[in-house]
Amino acid sequence: MTETPPERMIDGNSQVDDRLDQALRPARLAELIGQQSIKDNLIILIGAARQRGEPLDHVLFYGPPGLGKTTLAHILANEMGVSIKITSGPAIERAGDLAAILTNLRAGDILFIDEIHRLGRAVEEILYPAMEDFELDIIIGKGPSARSIRLKLPHFSVVGATTRLALVTAPLRSRFGATYRVDYYDQDAMQEIVKRGAGILGVIAEPDGIQEIACRARGTPRVALRLLKRVRDYVQVKGDGLITCQAANQALDLLNVDALGLDDVDRRVLRTVIEKYDGGPVGLATIAASISEEPDTIMDVVEPYLLQLGFLERTPQGRQATRLAYDHLGVIPSDESGKQPRLI
Repeated sequence: MTETPPERMIDGNSQVDDRLDQALRPARLAELIGQQSIKDNLIILIGAARQRGEPLDHVLFYGPPGLGKTTLAHILANEMGVSIKITSGPAIERAGDLAAILTNLRAGDILFIDEIHRLGRAVEEILYPAMEDFELDIIIGKGPSARSIRLKLPHFSVVGATTRLALVTAPLRSRFGATYRVDYYDQDAMQEIVKRGAGILGVIAEPDGIQEIACRARGTPRVALRLLKRVRDYVQVKGDGLITCQAANQALDLLNVDALGLDDVDRRVLRTVIEKYDGGPVGLATIAASISEEPDTIMDVVEPYLLQLGFLERTPQGRQATRLAYDHLGVIPSDESGKQPRLI
C-alpha cells in the first residue's frame, strides 16, 4: 500500500490544520488584500449584476493553490447576498450527482466547483445546457422505453476554480463569461495579510517579525497564515508570546523553511538537477523518480515558485537550473570549477 506523503508546511494546497482559515478569510471585497486587478473587475461585474437585478455571470478563477480562489467565490456570494453551494470536480462522479445539486439551487445562488478541470465528460455534458440555457436534461428509464425530460432550472451562477487551466476543456471554458488569473501576492500585500491574521488570532507581532514570516510565505496567503500559526506556537512555548524577527527566524528555521520560503523538497529538486544531472536539462519524470515524488506534485506545487524565483527554466529538452539556483544553494557550477558541481 502506498504511504501518504507528509504534508509540507509551504504547500499551497489545503490541509487539516487550515481549519481556522475560514475565520481568517476576508468576507468582502473591501477586506481583500492584493489582487487589485481582479478586485476592480469584480466591482464592475457585481455592480452591473445588481443594477440589472440579475445573477452574476459565470466566473472562472485559475492559478496556483492557496491564493484565494475559494475565498473569492465566498466574497462573490456575500457581495450578491446569495447562498453558495460548494463541491469539487472529483466529488461529482456521476451525472445524477450533478443533477441533484442543480435541482436544489435557488434563483441567484452560486455553485462553486473547485478543481473543475477534474469533472468527468458525462458530467460536463449535463453542465453545458445548465450553464447556457438553465435547463437540465434527464434520461428516465433504460432501453427502448427510455425517454428524455428537460427541466427548467432557476438562473444561477457557476464559479469554477482550477490550478490547471489547460486541462479545462474548451467547451467548458467558453461558457464562463469572465475568467481571471489569481497570481502570487507581492511582499507588501503579504505583510498586510500576516498583520491582519495576527490581529484576528490575538497575537502581538513586531513589524520585523511580520516581515520575516511574509518573506518566507512564497507569495501565498494560505502558507503565510500557516507559518504565522506555527510561529505563534513557538513564541508561546519558547518565548514570551511576542513575535519578533529573531523568534520568527528561529521558528521557521526549525521548520526547515529558508529565507526565500524553500523547504527540503524544493532544495532536493534543485540539488537533483544540479548535482545529478549537471544543471540539466532533465525531464520532469526523471526528477520525480530521483526524489521519490509524484510528477504532478513537482509541476503544481514545487515548480511554479522555483520558476517565479528564476531558479529553474523550462526548455524543450527539460528543466534546467539557473545561476541563481547555484548561488542560493552555495554550489560552484562545473564550468567554473572544472569539476562536477560541489557544495561550497
